[in-house]
Amino acid sequence: MPFLTSLILAAFAGYIGAWYFGAVEGNFSLLLFLATTVTGIYWLTERFYFLPRRAQAAQALDASLAQRREELTKQGITQVDREDGKARERLLMQPWWLDWTAGLFPVILAVFLLRSFLVEPFKIPSGSMMPTLLTGDLILVNKYTYGFRLPVINTKLTDGTPPARGDVMVFRYPPKPSMDYIKRVVGVPGDEVAYLNKQITINGKPVPKTSVPEYFDEESMRYLKQYSEDLSGKEHKLLNDDSRRAGLSEVEIAEFPNRDNCRYSIEGVVCKVPAGHYFVMGDNRDNSLDSRYWGFVPDQNIVGKAFFIWMNFGNFKRIGSFQ
Repeated sequence: MPFLTSLILAAFAGYIGAWYFGAVEGNFSLLLFLATTVTGIYWLTERFYFLPRRAQAAQALDASLAQRREELTKQGITQVDREDGKARERLLMQPWWLDWTAGLFPVILAVFLLRSFLVEPFKIPSGSMMPTLLTGDLILVNKYTYGFRLPVINTKLTDGTPPARGDVMVFRYPPKPSMDYIKRVVGVPGDEVAYLNKQITINGKPVPKTSVPEYFDEESMRYLKQYSEDLSGKEHKLLNDDSRRAGLSEVEIAEFPNRDNCRYSIEGVVCKVPAGHYFVMGDNRDNSLDSRYWGFVPDQNIVGKAFFIWMNFGNFKRIGSFQ
């Protein structure tokens, strides 16, 4: 067992190392599931096999020591070797290979359940959601609002509340599901979403948008036009870059399912959102790779609803909830 355990731990360490250095494409959900399963098996064998065997050995030692003390007493010897207690402790002690597996199971199980069904942490990797979320923000994602899903395979167990316009949603990137993306829901199933001349229109009604003071982007060291937008009662800020056009070229647009639902022009794009799908955009409208480029987010790709910034090591004032 020690040799087998060493191989298993080495495999986990090798996978994490290869993931860190970019040799393989990592999947943390799968890694956590496997770690929970493996340590769970060790925990069960420890509880129902190894621990009872060690307890039996300790009982046998106790019986042997009791017989020895009885024989010594008959000989008039009352002083016994104090090392006997340490021998018993060594028999009951959990070996290293169980300490690193069964001993970690409760902690790994708690993390697995918390991350899979309640909240999951994410780090914002880019500025596509500025000014709502900045690069380096560490956020929490609610995993149950949109319904409970099985980890790894992401199969929905309960319906929950469907994503609504204005929600900030984390999802598996449709062209590459191993990657997680975060955008704002703009269109729900059945909506006709138009983004023309940098103005959103939903089902023929323009989304209210008012100008607010300019936003200073510390990454590019320049000011950008900032607006306040009201998406179905959820008010949030967005950015527009006058140097970028609203329309997309054919080269920029990928082939995606239901692409026939979208019409592109020099002014922008108009899309009819199919059933079971969502149209999403970044708040940094002219610097966001979103549904305009790669299409709709299917329901099965949804991870959860982002709701709280729990840390930004470069700016502690960022901590708090957001719209």
